Amino acid sequence: MVPINFRDARPIYEQISDYYKQLILSGVMAPDEQMPSVRNLAVELATNPNTIQKAYSELIKDGFVYTVKGRGNFVAGGQGLLEQKKDELRDTLIRTRHEGENLGIDMDVLWKEAKESKQERIR
Repeated sequence: MVPINFRDARPIYEQISDYYKQLILSGVMAPDEQMPSVRNLAVELATNPNTIQKAYSELIKDGFVYTVKGRGNFVAGGQGLLEQKKDELRDTLIRTRHEGENLGIDMDVLWKEAKESKQERIR
């Protein structure tokens, strides 16, 4: 079941979309696997079908899902999406590094602190 957090500042459709993106990128959902129908997912989550449709539209727009007329929505190819996401993350890291360096921040030290912070949260 899709975890919806009503205290999250993100809209519900975005939470749903992000959840499915994570499942697809991590390989939990395989390419060409059928997505739940809009109606069934709306009933399961006790939400408006328009909210689900908006989430699916977002997934389609971002290339994670494709539609087969009369059959439903299906997961798009996985490895290309993962490579695309890696490229996006790499670009974000490069921009962040440049911004930090422009501010005089030692980004290697900051990265080390971030990694240590992650270890603390895991414990």
